[in-house]
Amino acid sequence: YSTDFEVHRNWLAITHNLPLSQWYYEATSEWTLDYPPFFAWFEYALSHVAKYFDPKMLVIENLNYTSRATVFFQRFSVICTDVLFIYAVRECCRCVNGKRAAKDILEKPTFILAVLLLWNFGLLIVDHIHFQYNGFLFGLMLLSVARLCQKRYLEGAFLFAVLLHFKHIYMYVAPAYGIYLLRSYCFTANNADGSLKWRSFSLLHVTLLGLIVCLVSALSLGPFIVLGQLPQVISRLFPFKRGLCHAYWAPNFWALYNAMDKALTILGLKCNLLDPTKIPKASMTGGLVQEFEHTVLPSVTPLATLICTFISILPSVFCLWFKPQGPRGFLQCLVLCALSSFMFGWHVHEKAILLAILPLSLLSVQRAKDAGIYLILTTTGHFSLFPLLFTSPELPIKILLMLLFTVYSFSSLKSLFRRERPLLNWPETLYLIQLVPLEIFCEMIFPLTPWKRHFPFVPLLLTSVYCALGVTYAWLKLYLSVLTERLPARQKAE
Repeated sequence: YSTDFEVHRNWLAITHNLPLSQWYYEATSEWTLDYPPFFAWFEYALSHVAKYFDPKMLVIENLNYTSRATVFFQRFSVICTDVLFIYAVRECCRCVNGKRAAKDILEKPTFILAVLLLWNFGLLIVDHIHFQYNGFLFGLMLLSVARLCQKRYLEGAFLFAVLLHFKHIYMYVAPAYGIYLLRSYCFTANNADGSLKWRSFSLLHVTLLGLIVCLVSALSLGPFIVLGQLPQVISRLFPFKRGLCHAYWAPNFWALYNAMDKALTILGLKCNLLDPTKIPKASMTGGLVQEFEHTVLPSVTPLATLICTFISILPSVFCLWFKPQGPRGFLQCLVLCALSSFMFGWHVHEKAILLAILPLSLLSVQRAKDAGIYLILTTTGHFSLFPLLFTSPELPIKILLMLLFTVYSFSSLKSLFRRERPLLNWPETLYLIQLVPLEIFCEMIFPLTPWKRHFPFVPLLLTSVYCALGVTYAWLKLYLSVLTERLPARQKAE
């Protein structure tokens, strides 16, 4: 079983047995409570159902406790909460333009979108095999997106505010929500050229949005502010001492940066340019969650990642402000904020790629160019999740599920845009095909070699670095597409 079973079992036990004042101080287990208060209350509610399945799972001292009843309850609770995700997908499908000609329902954009979201390979393995509660959280996000697309702005703002207090990773996309609500809701009219009509600014609308944010935040953080525990809660939510990268490197810029540092270190040792005794002991290829220093390249600090992330999202935010283009522009900005934060964030989990893949699904069924980017990002992003399922019995399962989803994605989107240009060019196609020999080497050949004992991290490194190239390419291609789309016709001609 994945460590997340023990993580959530421990959180059930903490919230069930301890008073609120001790939730964010309890440290019997290494898996301390590090999610916002709404998620803690969610675990508290689940614990009152869990006691009817196996009361022993709610004992804090029962570290690494597993039983059939415990695992069944945890699996079943994920399935039940996915009802919200299913409803959110239905609402998103209602926002998609389904007027494109189709011979039957299987070729309709709404049907394709429903399958791409409900049958998403990454969400399926992360929640229902690896085990987490991402389904209902993404349900809240997609439902908030749907409400904004339906111009039900206050509902969308409320849902997103609630989501932030369930899981703070969604702060990555908060700039897209903030700018879009300010631009589309607080300014009630535009000039003929699409620029802002400043006199249309509504102080009432700003006040309503502010009240929603303040009330939700007060409900979530208020008790801990009264107890004087807000600094402790924040320190749990943002544990910067965990290091730049997660144990499984997320396929982002820092994976490429780490790989370059490792290559330069090896080269330096071979050429006697580095002193072996001065190389940092904490190895970034140890597969552990810890702080480490780079050997050749400058070591990266949390502040540096924050600055890089801020700079990388600025163009998308500016585009949304000056050339909003309605819900489509909002979705583009949301995806770019998610990808930019994934590319440059501190201690990013590989699972965070789903934060960009799922909303990009909505764009993929509306335009061929976005469909091509979606295929690159979803294939490489999903492949990078393979190391989460590392046991032999899981190998055929993950390959089959990935194959089924990928074949459907390619065939359905190709059919949807069959009258337009090819979705992928030949270098992109060749890059994706190379994932097959990479998987064969990592799963079947490398374990049989003597290198496995001395360099066990090599398959993870190869997977992460190769997928990082694809994710980076998709990010740059989407950014270029958005920027050129926003340029005035005169500038494009020049």
